[in-house]
Amino acid sequence: MSPLLRNRVAKRVLSPALALIERRIEQQVKRSTQSLQSDLDALKQQVATLKSPQYGLSLLVDSTGRSGHRMPTAAQIDTLARQIQGVADGSDHALRNVTVAYRTVIALESLGVGRLAGSTSNVCGKLATVPLLAPPNGNVLEIGTLYGMFAAGLMRMLHRSGVEPNLTIVDPLAGSQLQPGTVSEYKDPTGTPVREDVVRANLALGGVGTVIDARIQQGFSGDDEVRDAVSDREYGVIIVDGDHSMDGVKADLEWVEKIVAPGGIVVLDDYGDKAWPGVQDALDKHLAAGTSRLTMLGRVSTSAYLRAG
Repeated sequence: MSPLLRNRVAKRVLSPALALIERRIEQQVKRSTQSLQSDLDALKQQVATLKSPQYGLSLLVDSTGRSGHRMPTAAQIDTLARQIQGVADGSDHALRNVTVAYRTVIALESLGVGRLAGSTSNVCGKLATVPLLAPPNGNVLEIGTLYGMFAAGLMRMLHRSGVEPNLTIVDPLAGSQLQPGTVSEYKDPTGTPVREDVVRANLALGGVGTVIDARIQQGFSGDDEVRDAVSDREYGVIIVDGDHSMDGVKADLEWVEKIVAPGGIVVLDDYGDKAWPGVQDALDKHLAAGTSRLTMLGRVSTSAYLRAG
C-alpha cells in the first residue's frame, strides 16, 4: 500500500474522494451487470424461439418408436455418397439417390406401421445403391423383411430408375423379430407385431400393392418347402437380411448362388456390423473358397454388395 494511504490525516482528507470513486465503480458494475443480464435474457429468448419449431421437426426424426434416430449429419451423408460412388463405378447420381432415399425413409416411417430396421446410413445406402447397379431384371427377393417397409422403399427407388420390380419376400412373420441367440420375447420399440397383414399394409403404402402383386412366402429361408416355392425364377436383386448367424448366412449365400440371375445384385445386410460378426465371417469364408459366382463390389455403411457372374 502507498505510504500516503497509510497516513491517518491523508485518509481523512481523501476519504470523500475515495467514497465517491467506490460509488461510481459500484454504479458502473451494476449497470454492466444489468446490461449483461439483459443481453443474457435476450439470448435465452432467441434460443427458445429457435427451439420451438425444431421440437416439432424432432418428433419426425428422433429415436422414439425406432431403433435409432433419423438425423444424419452432413458429413455422414457425404461419406455415404462417396461409398456409393466407390461401389457404383463413380456414379454422378450418388448424392441425389441418397437424398431421395432419406426422404423416402422419413415418409414411410411417418405413415407406415412399424419401422425400418437399421441405421439411417445403412438403410439409405441400400435404397440408393441398388438402382445405380443396374440389375439385369426386376425380380427382387428379400430374405427377412420385418415390417416390409424397406421392401416398399426399394420398390419406389427401382421404379424411379426405370425398373419395373416384381417382389418376393421370405420371412417367418412369427409375431416378433427372430434371431438365433437373442431373446425370443424381444419387444419391438414400435409395439407392432410382425405379421403378413402389417407387411402388406406397408407395401400398399409404398405403392407396391397398386402396381404389382407381391409374393410373400411365410417361413425360414433354410426350409426346403420355402426354397422350392420361390426358386421358380432368377432374381436380379436379392437382399439377404435373415438369419445373422455364420451358419445361417452361409446357407443363404449357397442358396442365393443358385437363384440369382447372371449380373444380378446381392446385398448382404449387417456386413461389418460388430453386433453380428457371423455375417462378415460367413461371406469372407464363402468368397475365399474361390468357387463363388459372386464378386465383391464393395461396402456401403454396413452392407456388402456383390454381383453374380
